[in-house]
Amino acid sequence: MSFTQSIDLALASQVGGHGLPATAIEAALSAVGTAVERLREDQDKGTLPLLRLPATTDDLESIRATGRRLRDGATDIVILGVGGSSLGAQALAQLADYLVPGLGRLGDGPRIHFFDNLDPLTYAAVLERLPLGTTRFFAVSKSGGTGETLMQVIAVLTALDRAGLRDRAKDIIFGLSEPQKDGKRNALRDLLAPEGVSFLAHDPNVGGRYSVLSNVGLVPAAALDIDVAAIRAGAAKALAPFGDDTELKDNPAAVGAALNVAATLEGKGIAVVMAYADRLERFMKWWVQLWAESLGKDGKGTQPVGALGPVDQHSQQQLYLAGPKDKLFTVITTDVAGKGSVMDEALSKRAGEPGFAHKHIGDFVAAQGLAMIDTFAKNGCPVRRIHVPKLDETAMGQLLMHFMLETILTGYALGLDPFDQPAVEEAKILAKKYLTEGKG
Repeated sequence: MSFTQSIDLALASQVGGHGLPATAIEAALSAVGTAVERLREDQDKGTLPLLRLPATTDDLESIRATGRRLRDGATDIVILGVGGSSLGAQALAQLADYLVPGLGRLGDGPRIHFFDNLDPLTYAAVLERLPLGTTRFFAVSKSGGTGETLMQVIAVLTALDRAGLRDRAKDIIFGLSEPQKDGKRNALRDLLAPEGVSFLAHDPNVGGRYSVLSNVGLVPAAALDIDVAAIRAGAAKALAPFGDDTELKDNPAAVGAALNVAATLEGKGIAVVMAYADRLERFMKWWVQLWAESLGKDGKGTQPVGALGPVDQHSQQQLYLAGPKDKLFTVITTDVAGKGSVMDEALSKRAGEPGFAHKHIGDFVAAQGLAMIDTFAKNGCPVRRIHVPKLDETAMGQLLMHFMLETILTGYALGLDPFDQPAVEEAKILAKKYLTEGKG
């Protein structure tokens, strides 16, 4: 097991009246039990392709080959995509120091850039400054009709034209989208096919926010020399309890779902996940979309809040501890004790902190994570702890799959469809209408 989970300090018996009653957990676990059976049926019938991905290996060589094509001879790799087409890949890329403060600019090999938020000033400046001849673009859109991605790609083709590189578009740009369907447009393929751009196929039955274990997340990871097979193997660990005789109370994803269902039924409308590791910052962004888009419907759902420790102890804990008791907390810790710089004894004394002497920075961070968990509990805030001894590809794969399973089970138990997002489509359609009409 790459991580452990404890919900003891979420219980009212441990943290007082604002914790979750044992009866609520038991009732939620019963509902989740029915959801687990539904998920097992999905698994047996093969109706949920996501559940097949952890054991799939026959696509890995193609994923690695595309990763090599993106990487070889490149100074820069640019990933174009929004939401589920980007955030999972970013979570994996942090294993190779993407957006890790300082290190992201000091790494070896190509620089990787994810443009998942359409900002005209930023994007124009980037296209002007990138060395286009040695930059590779990977455009990802499940439907092929994502407006932001289409505009980004059109801008790239225009920039290549200005630079006299348009005839090399097939070597510079790569695409990933659903296969073309008879009688139905795929705008991204229609845009890039005449340029000779090669495409990978996005599985039509794997939703964008659940696609991190597919080529959507794994191709950028492979371009960074991240072990994609280990990611899948880690995901298989999270899925394993659904294929054997593991009791419900020993199934981490089922227990996590029951915790969230109980919190929902007890009126706790906010779910906060705080991770104590720089390399989980993008994971938090990915989880926020997964949770919000999967469960926020039919007047139900809880508000996801992603936080990063220890920095957000300073920025948010005042509200968390002294504000409304309407939150369920999850703290993710890692084994960092004994790691990092060692504090000089004389300098520690000069700073008025003799207790720092001979301690590692990692010792302090480990103490902060544990202290935050205990402080939550002492202030009547229900808190779950997930501890990841080593944050590597296997552990990341397990975390990603765990939270996807937890989300799906929570949705099933609450009577929601965790795979649609009707409210998102409304704004997309209206934005294109306003653009055409010149509004804005």
